[in-house]
Amino acid sequence: MPQPDHSKELTEALAGRILVLDGAMGTTIRTYGLSEADARGSRFLEGEKDLLNNGDILSLTCPHVIGDIHKRFYVAGSDICETNTFSATSIAQSEFFIDDPREQGGRKDPEFFQNIIENPFLNELAWEMNVESARLCRKWADAIGSDSGRKRYVAGAIGPLTVSLTNSPDPEDNAFRVVHFDQVLEAYKHQIRALIEGGCDILMIETIFDSLNAKAAAVAVQEVFEEQNLKLPLILSAAVGLGGETMISAQKVEAFWNAFAHTHPLAIGLNCSLGPDLMRPHLEELSACATTHVSCYPNAGLPNPLAPTGFDLEPRHMHDFMAAFAEAGLLNLAGGCCGNTPEHIDAIAKAVAGKKPREVPVIG
Repeated sequence: MPQPDHSKELTEALAGRILVLDGAMGTTIRTYGLSEADARGSRFLEGEKDLLNNGDILSLTCPHVIGDIHKRFYVAGSDICETNTFSATSIAQSEFFIDDPREQGGRKDPEFFQNIIENPFLNELAWEMNVESARLCRKWADAIGSDSGRKRYVAGAIGPLTVSLTNSPDPEDNAFRVVHFDQVLEAYKHQIRALIEGGCDILMIETIFDSLNAKAAAVAVQEVFEEQNLKLPLILSAAVGLGGETMISAQKVEAFWNAFAHTHPLAIGLNCSLGPDLMRPHLEELSACATTHVSCYPNAGLPNPLAPTGFDLEPRHMHDFMAAFAEAGLLNLAGGCCGNTPEHIDAIAKAVAGKKPREVPVIG
């Protein structure tokens, strides 16, 4: 059921300390050694496409695993954990359940995606994924919060999708888009309604590669709030390249802030794509221009298939980098993306404990 607006409560908490986010759901799932049969369960036995890489479906087929991951992150020190819903939209889930027309010489286009967002199976699946994922996270937020005496929060994860509104995939038709803005908007609204129904405290539009996709998500948030006469805190987080630009729309960090400042987010930040060393200059730029709280949850360095987590940096390394970020006054919320396990979050929580949070600039 919908939660009350905790914006004031969270703002007060952020004034006193750096809050801790969670780590990487996908990385941590891999440590459980699940099989394709585990991912399918008894419910999804049919179907030609593999589901093991469909991490969101595990909220339905292996809820004990997803619940345990949330529990471990909260115990490690996370104040806020994200729901297991990064790809829980009809558009993203179509990759796992609908034949790709390109394999038969066709193409994905707005007509194809209109059928996707009207598909009863995909809509019911997306709804259940979001509601159940939120309830799983809510269960452990309340349990660990009660046991520890420190309130924990649930952030509904809204991912970037597998399609782009900014770029055309057709070199001979720059105006062509595989999907329309209103179609992306509708898919996001369906997800957001379900996240609210499941009991999220916060909505998090994250790993933003394409700012126009994120614009659709932000509009969806506002329209659902108006439709349901409620409000929840909003966090936005972009994934940027080495030059500090969003991967598809190529917005630099300051432009990213300017594009979303009107949404009055609780926080805006950076995550994924880079390790903390390469992310620091872009975090400094964002910290200098944003007039709200700043979040940062980088990857655990660069990918390394020989490392236990698939990434270079160990917990002790993340501790040192995030401690340095905190000491430089760059952080209000800290966590980890790809490669960051509960052990990494434990180290990050210890790194920022007792350190003064970044001061939010006062306007006017």
